[in-house]
Amino acid sequence: MDVVLWGVLPYLSVVVLVTGTIWRYRYDRFGWTTRSSQLYESRLLRIGSPLFHFGILIVVIGHIGGLVIPKSWTEALGVSEDLYHFNALFFGTIAGVATLSGLAILIYRRRTTGPVFMATTTNDKAMYVLLVGALVLGLWTTLVAVGAGHDAHDYRETVSPWFRSLFVLQPDIDAMAAAPIQFHLHVLVALLLFTVWPFTRLVHAFTAPLHYLFRPYIVYRSRDLPAGTGARSPRPGWTPVGTRDRNK
Repeated sequence: MDVVLWGVLPYLSVVVLVTGTIWRYRYDRFGWTTRSSQLYESRLLRIGSPLFHFGILIVVIGHIGGLVIPKSWTEALGVSEDLYHFNALFFGTIAGVATLSGLAILIYRRRTTGPVFMATTTNDKAMYVLLVGALVLGLWTTLVAVGAGHDAHDYRETVSPWFRSLFVLQPDIDAMAAAPIQFHLHVLVALLLFTVWPFTRLVHAFTAPLHYLFRPYIVYRSRDLPAGTGARSPRPGWTPVGTRDRNK
């Protein structure tokens, strides 16, 4: 069973994630969207969306630091074990609570706003269940496993080596099997979440409009005016980013 869970299932999840994303982009390109519902309700959205997105960003960064960076590297930089676990507990708790709070607000909004709820698919409902489960289990491992002080399980000696071993196609099954049950549950729910990812609104994360961060607040578009009308050339700093020139 350990071979199936920690040696086979991760690769199956990745295969479905990649092939499902390619299929979705090829055959459902017009459905590749978050199905924005701001028109129906914006008050709760303005609160829940930033909480969730900024919180999940910190969660992702924390996972990269904990799973990808070996323990020997942080020790070589002079980061003690106590300092590392304190940062993991402090920032991990804040990020987890913020993400869960934002997600709770978004789910409440989706359930109580009629038009928004009607636009929710069955796949999206399953996604919410898995997303909440992954976040709750992740917060549990942070508070119980990491926050237990010197008695805490050091996941950087079990889960992290297993995670890195997947990239070299030599999964360290024994290392992952030695981790406590809460880590097993957290990883399994996360793998299921990645499996259904391409078939839900989460797929929009692969095409995040990052150029929005650098474009002006208002993009002015004007028709070509005859010479001598006194029209001024646009300032270089207001050149649209990530958009096409419709005059070409």
